[in-house]
Amino acid sequence: MKRKTLSNHDVHKMTMDIIRHMSLINYIPDYVVGITRGGLFPALLISQYYNKPMNTLRVSLRDHPETECNAWMPEDAFGYIPTDKRDLSKTRWDITKRKNILIVDDINDTGATLEWIKKDWQSSCLPEEKDAWNSIWHHNVRFAVLVNNEASKFSKIDFCSSYINNVEYPQWIEFPWETWWR
Repeated sequence: MKRKTLSNHDVHKMTMDIIRHMSLINYIPDYVVGITRGGLFPALLISQYYNKPMNTLRVSLRDHPETECNAWMPEDAFGYIPTDKRDLSKTRWDITKRKNILIVDDINDTGATLEWIKKDWQSSCLPEEKDAWNSIWHHNVRFAVLVNNEASKFSKIDFCSSYINNVEYPQWIEFPWETWWR
């Protein structure tokens, strides 16, 4: 399998590509979510660039299988109104309160991580509102990765800098945070 090693300079350029794509459609997140571990550095760069808060979400399905559900993030995405702050005869969500959230990872390889987030967020916040969730994904909640595998099962990446196809040309991408000590 071919190995491609990226430098910090490469990552900076790739992150700027993502920011350019976001600027072209005037998408500015209210906050950025970095997926641990690989999404943290590009998420930090985007967060600093836009001067927006950054949060983390632990979803590790390969190396150290752990996940966490931060129910407040999907509530922000959906515009959920807690019971104590709404008229109980009205809906549990308000479209005007939805936040723009950018979820960032280093690579969309198989798609398992991003698919897990989508299912988790939907099931943890008003799961019966499937049609309304369809208006959230890729509108106010967007996905950004440095490298997108075109053979991934998760095909709806909103912003990326580079494409690979691991079915046709298998390769392993090494990011600088994976090899900095060498």
